[in-house]
Amino acid sequence: MNRQESRYRWVVLGTALFAYYLIVTQRTAPGLVTNAWISELHISAGMFGLMDSVQFLAYALLQVPVGVMADRLGPNRLLIAGTLINGVGTLLTSVSHQEGWLFTARFLVGVGDATIFVNLIAVVNQWFRAQEFVALLGVVGLTAGFGSLTATVPYALWIRAFGWRSLFFATGCILVALCAVLYVVLIARPRRIFPSETTPAPQRVRPRSVRTALRETFASRQSYALAMCHFGLVGTYVGFMGSWGVAYFMQVFGMSRAAASSLLMLGLFGAMAGGPVTSWLASKSRHIRRLYTAVHAATFLSWFLWFALGSHPSIGVLILCLLLIGFGNGGSSLTFAMVRQSFPNEMVGVASGFANMGGFLSAVLLPTLFGSVLDACSTDKGMAFHMAMAIPALFTLVGLLGVRMAREGRAALGAVATSERLG
Repeated sequence: MNRQESRYRWVVLGTALFAYYLIVTQRTAPGLVTNAWISELHISAGMFGLMDSVQFLAYALLQVPVGVMADRLGPNRLLIAGTLINGVGTLLTSVSHQEGWLFTARFLVGVGDATIFVNLIAVVNQWFRAQEFVALLGVVGLTAGFGSLTATVPYALWIRAFGWRSLFFATGCILVALCAVLYVVLIARPRRIFPSETTPAPQRVRPRSVRTALRETFASRQSYALAMCHFGLVGTYVGFMGSWGVAYFMQVFGMSRAAASSLLMLGLFGAMAGGPVTSWLASKSRHIRRLYTAVHAATFLSWFLWFALGSHPSIGVLILCLLLIGFGNGGSSLTFAMVRQSFPNEMVGVASGFANMGGFLSAVLLPTLFGSVLDACSTDKGMAFHMAMAIPALFTLVGLLGVRMAREGRAALGAVATSERLG
């Protein structure tokens, strides 16, 4: 029996998904303590946005190198190392009393986070058959939704009862301890169960092939189109929810932290539905691009409507917008379905990293730009937030343009093959 037919693959999937779940909670948890960090550290809104962005900056910058290492070295050790680094950064967050230490802590969290998604996808690719892959992308998206959901009301209640430092300390301890479990599940036990499988699929890529994959990825129009897709859907959601979402509802509508977190949960419910639903539809359709275009259009219209409603929009309309925006974020897993459809196996890791970099580049830019607008219009908070809402609307327009640029299936593979011959 090989890996892709064994029951043990579900143990591997469950353990890796648990690590991913905990790490995702650290992407948006800082949004719950925006006001606390600003008051305790005496920093401006713009500086907080920059501090929040450094986590996503580390993530974005490392996506292509991580993709190369995933293709060349295999994903298991990288996933374990990333979990450890993320745990150390989370622990350091819990004990930081100065701006510089908190910057360092969030940077480490971003470095650890950067290794997780691409390597998780590579683990799924190793242990599951091709026909299961697209459906499991939806499960990965659902896990991310649960992680983001945990970082709303449950974490807000913890912070209210025990303080924010205890939350980051406990999560950091669990992540560090989880590294030992991951080593046993991903490396030690499979060596005993599958001794004949010394080099799991996909085959490791030789250095020369890595250089070729990098060159062709950066030369491919498809790579940039898919990075634009992820730029529009992921960074707008993660950047807003993780930095300014709670603050928006607290300052514009006068809500408590728990009430604001409860409202943001609607977006998370949308995200939890978006991943499985769009992955299921994609597995039944030969036209992923058409489905993805509809997802992008709905997300853009939601952000644009939020902006167009002015400084005090209707809560009822915002509920609908949050659900659709969250659904769009969940549907962003289709980026990687198109990557697998568009690139040969030896380029999938690099191409996935490149596309994922686009999503978190927008997550870097949005909190900083958002905070700068708030600082510039600080006399009227309602108007300041209204003006800042134009930023995610513009970012999602980039995503819509990207999906219109993208090619599908054989056309994309043909374009990549042509660029290889020209190179």
